Amino acid sequence: MQVELTKFRIKRDKSELVDEWMEFLKQNMQDALLSLDGEKMFVETIMRDTIGDREYLYWYSIQADDGETNSRAADCVDRRHIEYWNKCIDKAYRPKNLKNEVVMIPRRLKEYMNTLEKEEPVEV
Repeated sequence: MQVELTKFRIKRDKSELVDEWMEFLKQNMQDALLSLDGEKMFVETIMRDTIGDREYLYWYSIQADDGETNSRAADCVDRRHIEYWNKCIDKAYRPKNLKNEVVMIPRRLKEYMNTLEKEEPVEV
């Protein structure tokens, strides 16, 4: 199981576009969740922060070790998500993966996630 938190910097003057991006994901949650299912992504959370005069997005995720990096399910949402990514994320800034110190997942949930890791993704 992979537990990650990664920090990405937003390009200058893209705050409103990021607002639009996050609203797009919220409005298309059903398809986004189908995409996560195909990736064996148990949790994906996007958080936003401002440090000084710069904005950052943080991606927190819990994914099966054998999760696919892309899925045919919800392809339209994925394409649009990547378009926003390319317009908003500052590629000059090296993403920062924060170090896991402690991962606390109750045993019953971890056991359940382990059973899901073995399942084939649902094709839609």
